[in-house]
Amino acid sequence: MKYVEFPEDNAAKSGGEGKGKSDQQNAPQGSGAQGKGPSGNWFWTILWTILFLFLLNGLFFPAVKGSKVVETDYGQFVKDVNDSLVREVVIKDSKVFYNKGTEANDTTYFTGEVNDPELVNRLVAAGSPNPDGKIKFVKKIEQKNSPILDFILWWILPALIFYLIYVFMMRKIASRGGAGGGLGNFMSLGQSGAKVYAEDDIKTRFSDVAGQDEAKESLKEMVDFLHNPKKYTALGAKLPKGALLVGPPGTGKTLIARAVAGEAGVPFFSMSGSEFVQMFVGMGAAKVRDLFEQANKKAPCIIFIDEIDAIGKSREGSLSTNDEREQTLNQLLTEMDGFDANKGVVILAATNRPDSLDKALLRPGRFDRRIQMELPDLEGRKAILKVHLKNVKHEDIDLDVVARATAGSSGADIANIVNEAALRAVREGKKAVTTDDLEESVETVMAGEQRKNAVISPEEKKIIAYHEIGHAMVAAVQNNSAPVHKITIIPRTSGALGYTMQVDEGEKYLYSKEYLTNRLATLTGGRVAEEVICGTCTTGASNDIEQATKMARAMVMTYGMSERFGMMALQTRGNSYLGGEGQLACSDEIEAQVDEEVRSMIADAKEKAKQIITSHIGKMHEAANYLLEKETITGEEFMNILNR
Repeated sequence: MKYVEFPEDNAAKSGGEGKGKSDQQNAPQGSGAQGKGPSGNWFWTILWTILFLFLLNGLFFPAVKGSKVVETDYGQFVKDVNDSLVREVVIKDSKVFYNKGTEANDTTYFTGEVNDPELVNRLVAAGSPNPDGKIKFVKKIEQKNSPILDFILWWILPALIFYLIYVFMMRKIASRGGAGGGLGNFMSLGQSGAKVYAEDDIKTRFSDVAGQDEAKESLKEMVDFLHNPKKYTALGAKLPKGALLVGPPGTGKTLIARAVAGEAGVPFFSMSGSEFVQMFVGMGAAKVRDLFEQANKKAPCIIFIDEIDAIGKSREGSLSTNDEREQTLNQLLTEMDGFDANKGVVILAATNRPDSLDKALLRPGRFDRRIQMELPDLEGRKAILKVHLKNVKHEDIDLDVVARATAGSSGADIANIVNEAALRAVREGKKAVTTDDLEESVETVMAGEQRKNAVISPEEKKIIAYHEIGHAMVAAVQNNSAPVHKITIIPRTSGALGYTMQVDEGEKYLYSKEYLTNRLATLTGGRVAEEVICGTCTTGASNDIEQATKMARAMVMTYGMSERFGMMALQTRGNSYLGGEGQLACSDEIEAQVDEEVRSMIADAKEKAKQIITSHIGKMHEAANYLLEKETITGEEFMNILNR
């Protein structure tokens, strides 16, 4: 019973709105050697550890054989000697180690050496459990190394070991393209970490990018310059240093950047803006320097910075400062001013937040061109469908029907729809994808999968049916309104218990006040049908209420379609590419009047819908009964009921 947002989408569809969108095609991995992380030989590691522990034990407890070492005091040692219990004594490193008792006693005792001149005489005179009745004792004299040997062991050798470790780690980082982990990340902070693709690695061409003809025309000139620079320099023309790709998510900004590199046949440096941001101040600037240094060596080449707004945000009016980000931005500006465009180094950047970029970044001489990547129109969606259907077995596809049903969708959305259609065809055992599969996949992407196991009572099912027929009836009776395409009461996983889909016959770029007013009436038709026919109102109209309120508020505050306020801008526009809400540009008193005007517009639309439904009450019952029987009917079937 949810209703689609408008006017961003010509096709009225229910279900979860604002699904995340990604670029039209995922970029393949870089061609550089992707070395695996060092995997140590655990057997040798454990073996050397054990040997080291044995050596350590031999250094500190080398005196006597014994598996157990017990510390005691010197008085106890003297007592044991006098009692003829000591068997063996070793004096080393100012410590006295000794065994006592029989040979079966495997315990070693030790105590600190005391300045005792009579110790030797006492050991000679004392008895012992040994067969000869004498204590075995020896004093090991510590041998001191020469100063040169100590210097080598304590200074030269550790420095050499650390140097070898450093060389080893740097080679590992280089083998992994500068993108290491752990210690590798710390040691590669000053390196750009950009993914570098050789000329033969980029397989994407302009033929793989559909629905963006204007953007391709703007970029073809750059490709031609990289191929024939003398053709332009002969007239004194210079290659634009940079081009900024701007558009909503999923419109193919990354894809078309790869296509430029593929068509030009030059090395391609790809990096995200967030990769420049580091924990330490100055590391991002170092990455920028390293990136441009590599690019100058590989010229002609293309540098692509995705999501450049991560480092290029405007510094104007910022209350909080980020030294690392600002230094990175300053370094980027300096590098763009410093290199010679005639060398063939082209910078492409992508963002869906152009309003947040610093003005210094957008001035001519840095990003000379701004290329708009808008949502595709009807013909563009057809072209995108053709591109993605090349790799899918299909038959009898009505591209016009599918393209009209996907109004407002990006290239990434359409790619997902085609893939969902292919998966559906496999599940149903088909040998090829049909138009029905594509239409169902549109609904799946927009509203979620069908909830086939949902148990709905007959009473609730009846309310849902009249709710959806109410929407369809108001839409069909009005003149300036999109035709009804489909009505269903099958629940979806998005939470929609049913929906009515309207699809415009052609592409719309302008919406009249009459069109939007009729749309408001259509949105209120579901609630009116519940109240007039079922004598109740339910929570099923929650999404309708939200959409109607949003539309009426836009008509008053943005489009100037209110008689009370006229052409008065009451709010500033937010980021249109990310669906950002605008900020109010009016007083609290005016805002209260806006709320009253919005309420009045919705009330008028509801009264209009009530008149339509009341005057067609017989057709409402006939269509609702037919929908309860079939669960899903087409717009053509509904219009046949209405017209006969």
